[in-house]
Amino acid sequence: MTDNYLKRQQIISIVAIASSITACSIAPGISPQSGLNQPLSKIHTALQDPAKGQINAHLLPSAKVENPTFTVPDKFQGKTVYKVQPNNNEKVIALSIDDGPWPKTTPEMLDILKQNDVKATFFWVGQALEANPDLAKREVAEGHAIGNHTWHHWYRRMDEATAKSEIDRTADLIYKTTGVKTSLFRPPGGFLNNGLAAYAKSQKDAVIMWSLTSADTDPHAKPQAFVNNVLKGAKPGFIVLMHDGGGDRQRTVEALPQIISGLKQQGYRFVTIPELLQMEQ
Repeated sequence: MTDNYLKRQQIISIVAIASSITACSIAPGISPQSGLNQPLSKIHTALQDPAKGQINAHLLPSAKVENPTFTVPDKFQGKTVYKVQPNNNEKVIALSIDDGPWPKTTPEMLDILKQNDVKATFFWVGQALEANPDLAKREVAEGHAIGNHTWHHWYRRMDEATAKSEIDRTADLIYKTTGVKTSLFRPPGGFLNNGLAAYAKSQKDAVIMWSLTSADTDPHAKPQAFVNNVLKGAKPGFIVLMHDGGGDRQRTVEALPQIISGLKQQGYRFVTIPELLQMEQ
């Protein structure tokens, strides 16, 4: 190869690298010519909605978002779960929150959980989900796990067709609203013999009960009683029962920060129920 040939190849390489750098420095959707002649402030403005100051999604590369699926290990499929024995008796605990999504209470509890970097597991009632879809979407977006808590929250005995409808109708709406699929089921009131748990188990769902209750449905108790119930009864691998819906849960909102801080002081780390099930020794 001649010296002239080598020089030509070097020049071509330099031009190619320069073109690549230029292309990478120009905002998507802006032509190279216009981009090179505009200050960065104008390129930034082009990426924004002039009315709202928000990023124009069509100018940005699309990213595929995976919808969460809350499955359970094989050993828990079709089983009733009250607690887990974690490896090395690690101090982990799961907060479970029933009967929402619920106006006012749910967003307040979500704010508290977010401020404390805690992920919980919410068991949704179909009717409440239907009434508050945006709250459900927020729960999923903020990384909480989701379970099925039937459509009507009935306690009564029901035949297989009714039990199937209660669970499947809720599961369908959960998926339609949020894209979530879940194998976590909690029977209202903890009733295991009214047909619901049997149907859930036939679908290989895990029937998730609890090992510690805040007793926040007690109409006469003070918020501090809920705090005391949890802090005194906590053990590694326990599932805590609380409520964000089904009534006025403002006392639960008041108790939640103290429950979180108290458990942290005891050395507990918060996990979702799917995470807890994965930790069974």
